[in-house]
Amino acid sequence: MTELANPSALLTWMTFVPLLGAAILVMLPSNNKTAHRWTALVTAAIPLALAIQLMFSFDRGTSAIQFWQKTPWIRGFNIDYFVGVDGISVAMVLLTALLSFLCIGASWKIEKATKGYFALFLMLETGMMGVFVSLDFFLFYVFWEVMLLPMYFLIGIWGGPRREYAAIKFFLYTLAGSVLMLLAMIALYLNVRDPNTGQHTFNMLYMMNQVNHGAWLLNVNVRHLIFMFLFIGFAVKVPIFPFHTWLPDAHVEAPTAVSVILAGVLLKMGTYGMLRICYPILPDAVRWFALPLAILGAINIIYGAFCALAQKDMKKLVAYSSVSHMGYVLLGMAVFNEAGITGAMLQMFNHGTITAMLFLMVGVIYDRAHHREINGFGGLGSVMPRYTTVFSLALFAALGLPGLSGFVGEALVFLGAFPVYRVVTMVSAVGIIIGATYVLWMLQRVFLGPLNEKYADIPDINARELATVIPLAAIVIFIGVYPAPFINMVKTSLITLIGMIPG
Repeated sequence: MTELANPSALLTWMTFVPLLGAAILVMLPSNNKTAHRWTALVTAAIPLALAIQLMFSFDRGTSAIQFWQKTPWIRGFNIDYFVGVDGISVAMVLLTALLSFLCIGASWKIEKATKGYFALFLMLETGMMGVFVSLDFFLFYVFWEVMLLPMYFLIGIWGGPRREYAAIKFFLYTLAGSVLMLLAMIALYLNVRDPNTGQHTFNMLYMMNQVNHGAWLLNVNVRHLIFMFLFIGFAVKVPIFPFHTWLPDAHVEAPTAVSVILAGVLLKMGTYGMLRICYPILPDAVRWFALPLAILGAINIIYGAFCALAQKDMKKLVAYSSVSHMGYVLLGMAVFNEAGITGAMLQMFNHGTITAMLFLMVGVIYDRAHHREINGFGGLGSVMPRYTTVFSLALFAALGLPGLSGFVGEALVFLGAFPVYRVVTMVSAVGIIIGATYVLWMLQRVFLGPLNEKYADIPDINARELATVIPLAAIVIFIGVYPAPFINMVKTSLITLIGMIPG
């Protein structure tokens, strides 16, 4: 993982083109909403095209950092602009580019301050992309914080009735985690040196080499403390129980497209941060915390599923299901074998696409009915057949139906976890039953049974709305039937990562 191959400026273009598009948007006339929408869509299409090129050009046979670029940034503190991808990050880059593009399309009916909305959305894409490509810890932290502000305003200005409360809660929770991460980052910087210059460094690749760690950092208690600071910072973002309470409020109040990004990308930043920073830099501390991580994963699975089962609001149900499904990722990460950690990585990507479909579908019905109460519908399958088909596909994928992508990720997680933590895995498996219960419960009440005459003339999903979910549906089916291309893309990097964990 410390090797470098294929230098390129591709990632820089992918990261900063959205920011350039946001700058162009700001200069457009405020009343030309059509220009705002198309400028944002074309801008978001460029990183997506580059991400597809990256995926096909990526060398799956090596764990080396590829498409890297390194330039001195703040010389006095040995801080570099250093970006690159391996198998772990390339999957997240592709997911970010795809969902950002589709969410611009899903935001077409936004009428309030469109210039500000789309400019902030493109700034958000730059922040998210930067997190997944950064290899300098200082740069990683900058992008982590850059992402926070656009999300705060997108929820606080364009959200629902309690948008200010939800936005402030999201901001404070994330900021609290960021402060702990900042302290851990400073501690690592002051105790890791560049082997070439002897200077302190934020370079993650140098941090991964234990030879570069100073004497203070070799103390076991210090390493455990730094790990816990990093873990809590990332746990807030996942979110892991009990740091999850900001999520339902943020999802319910956020606009549809922002909910998609929250669930599809932002939650993955937490688990990605653990894989990118905690695992290779503090592998002994990761081993020390493996059982608690597995238990926390099981708690997320069961607790999130029961909370979803109790919801009457469709959006809240999907939000709590995200808490549950991220528990499978944690369980897979807690076992250091190929099946478990591959399942965790696959589940990260799958959850992004499946939950994106679910939130987009909830947004479609909300635009027509102006409410999301599950018991307020009934029999929609008879008047909205296309909508029912797509929504059902997303629900069954979330349930883990064989042949769809959700099944493959969960199956690999359990395959890897059962030999290591049998009791925890068996408890976690109960979450599948509870998940099937809330999925079928919502499906029955919304789409089956007698038609609520209030919605006898409700229009079916239109072509623009279908265009935002068909690509995701295709991915869900493709990975469910043939997951090998994705697994091969992440496999080599994950095996190298496992090899860093002692024991």
